[in-house]
Amino acid sequence: MAITRRQFTLGALASSALTATGLAASPGAALAATYTAYVMTYFTESPNQSGANYGLHVAVSRDGLTWTPLNQNNPLVTPTAGDLGLRDPYIFRKQDGTFVVVATDLYGTNFGRNSQYLHVYDSTDLTSFTGYRRIRMHTYTNVHTWAPTVFWDAGRGQYAIVYSANTSTDLFLVNYTSDFRTASGPQTYFSPGFPILDADIRVSGGVTYMFYKNLSNGNLYGARSSTGAPNSFTTYTSGLRQGNAIEGAHLVPRNDGGAWWLWGDSFSPVNNDMYLWSTGNVGGNSWSVMNQRDYTPPLNSKHGSITGITDAEYNAAVNRWGTPNWVRLKSSNFPDYFVRHSNNAVRIDPYPFEPYQDQMWRMVPGLADSAGVSFESVNRPGQYIRHSGYVARIDPNDNSSTFRADATFYRTAGLADSSWSSFRSYNVPDRYLRHAGYVLRIDPLSSSSSATDRQDATFRVTS
Repeated sequence: MAITRRQFTLGALASSALTATGLAASPGAALAATYTAYVMTYFTESPNQSGANYGLHVAVSRDGLTWTPLNQNNPLVTPTAGDLGLRDPYIFRKQDGTFVVVATDLYGTNFGRNSQYLHVYDSTDLTSFTGYRRIRMHTYTNVHTWAPTVFWDAGRGQYAIVYSANTSTDLFLVNYTSDFRTASGPQTYFSPGFPILDADIRVSGGVTYMFYKNLSNGNLYGARSSTGAPNSFTTYTSGLRQGNAIEGAHLVPRNDGGAWWLWGDSFSPVNNDMYLWSTGNVGGNSWSVMNQRDYTPPLNSKHGSITGITDAEYNAAVNRWGTPNWVRLKSSNFPDYFVRHSNNAVRIDPYPFEPYQDQMWRMVPGLADSAGVSFESVNRPGQYIRHSGYVARIDPNDNSSTFRADATFYRTAGLADSSWSSFRSYNVPDRYLRHAGYVLRIDPLSSSSSATDRQDATFRVTS
């Protein structure tokens, strides 16, 4: 059985009650307009599990769509109790403005291992995650405690922790807490008559919205309640799915208040894409599939959660943990494809693939001209992308003038999209790196070239 990703609620920094948009009484809701960036927590897996890591990973984003992993995409902290690993980390801004992270107590993919606990961390400003502990949610035997989500229940004056369990069937339980150290006994929160997984909950305009997976048909659905109380939800959306299989519904309000996003995971380790929908009305039943060209999750990320953060929090996290010293190159017209090396050839292939490091490049000052760039392989250090007979490949740097020239490119505005990038050859200056038949080469291109040719030569530099 697969697990899920998680999500966050809108946070709390001040002490007022309701905003003009009617968000539930929460200090953070009053200052939602001050959130100018986003943070994501997640764990990592790759097709053959070479990229699997069950510590707490964190990424940041200015726009909520293109993500930058912190700490070189390594975990910031790793559990030291229970199963010694976490899945489905869910970050939530508490009433005092600080953060709490709750996560499934499970290492790896042995889903037959069942824990009564959740991992818990505290964070003041994303520069540290401290106070590590586990919180016991129930005393059942052979019952899992998966994929927690958190919301502030204003009527109770407590936080609700909702999670997937398998008591009489696959359903959601809820415990209430004031301090994320002790919690009330579990109650059935939602059990609609068919098995379910992966709750994600957000309160807006006096309505509590919950998205979940229906295990009977594999689709994601939205339900809502006027109170957020247990057993008070009614499903109101049609089923949603992208890819072959999906889970981990993950509901995110945009910081500008203009729309909502709904993320979903492929649950198979061999295809760990994240998918995205958008809507201008979370209470409606109209979700638009977003083009993968428009969003790039962190490398190998699984089952994440997202919340808005301030500019100060974004800068503090970046300054503390650092951004990657490598990049990836995403194709403009095949947006699920990334540039990678394979048997010394350089090509684009659909993500994910193994070895996943084949798509990671150090973009360094040009070997022939520091005003340009060269691309050094991360997992084959000392080898660079160069052209030979106009075809791209990676070769060891022999420090010859010919090699340095072949391996140097000028980064320009993207020929198909000026917000992306194209790369013009240093020593054959009318030619650009482009893919043709999925293989990279350099060809003569200009702004008057065909739309297809220009798209083939346009890439997003991301991480």
